[in-house]
Amino acid sequence: MIELQDIQAAQARVANYIRHTPLVEATPIKQPLCQAQSLYLKLECLQITGSFKARGAVNKLLSLTPEQLAHGLVTASGGNHGLGVAYAGWLAKVPATIYLPRSTPLVKAHMLESWGARVIFAGAVWDEANHAALQAAEQEGLNYFHPFADPLVIAGQGTIGLEILEAAPGIDTMLVAIGGGGLISGVSTAARSLKPGIKVIGIEPVGAPTLYESLRAGKVVELPQITTTAGTLAPRRSAPINLEIIQQNVDEIVLVTDEEMREAARWLWFEMGIAAELSGAAAIAALLSGKATTEPTEKVCALVCGAGKDGIQ
Repeated sequence: MIELQDIQAAQARVANYIRHTPLVEATPIKQPLCQAQSLYLKLECLQITGSFKARGAVNKLLSLTPEQLAHGLVTASGGNHGLGVAYAGWLAKVPATIYLPRSTPLVKAHMLESWGARVIFAGAVWDEANHAALQAAEQEGLNYFHPFADPLVIAGQGTIGLEILEAAPGIDTMLVAIGGGGLISGVSTAARSLKPGIKVIGIEPVGAPTLYESLRAGKVVELPQITTTAGTLAPRRSAPINLEIIQQNVDEIVLVTDEEMREAARWLWFEMGIAAELSGAAAIAALLSGKATTEPTEKVCALVCGAGKDGIQ
C-alpha cells in the first residue's frame, strides 16, 4: 500500500523532470457529455512521451542508488510504459532495455529507439515479453520497472491527483481509465487522502474488464482472452496491490466499448483540438455514453491520459 506522504515525496522528486500538465475547463461545451455544474480535463496527453507513464518511471528512477543505476533499466511494454522507462534511461544516461511482444508495431519500436532504448522482441503477448524482461533483470542485474504494481511507480502516477486538487479543490468526481490499475491506484489514493468524500470512477474496455472482474470475484483474476483494440488498457491480469487500493478507493468501474472510445476520441479532437488514443479517451467515453452519470451540482474531472490519433483517423 502507498500513502499520501509517498505521493508528496514523489511530487517533489519528479518536479524538475516531468511536465505539470494543464487542467482545462470544458464547461461551455459539456452538454453532450454530462449535466454536471463544471467539467475539467486533465491533459496528461501533453506529458513527456505522450502519457502519464513518465511520472512513475521517473519516480522509480530517482529512487535508485548510483550503484543500482549503473546496471541499467529493463521492462516489458509495447506502449506508454516502455516510453516512460526509455525516457528515464535517457535522463540518467543509462541503458534501458525494452522487451516487446512480436505483435508490437514497428513504429512503437522506433519511438523507443529514438529515446536511446534497446529494443528486444520476445513472445507473442505482453506476459511472455515480461517473462523475458524478468529473466534479464535476474541474470544481468538490471533494474526492473513494473508498469503498474511497483509502489514507486504508483506513487509517481498519484502526483496527477495532487495536481488536480491543487488547481481545482472543489472537484467532486474524478474519472480515470484503468489498464493494470497503477494510474487509478495512485490518483485515487491522493484524491481520497486530500478529500475523503470525493468520488472516483474507473473505466475499462468491455473487451478487457480486468479489474471489474477482479472486484466481482474479490481476488485478482486472469482473463481468458482480450478483445479490445485499446492495447494500453489490455492486461490479462492486475496485481494484489492494485486490487486492494481499488477496493478501498474506487466507487465503481464502468465498461465502455471500443467504438465508444473512438467516438470520445473524435469528440476530443473536433471539439477541443486534443489528439487522444483510445485509452486517453476512455474517461470521456464513460460520460458521452451515459455510463458514468453526474449530478447538476457536481464538479467533474476527466483524465485524458494518453496522446494518439484515434480521433483523427
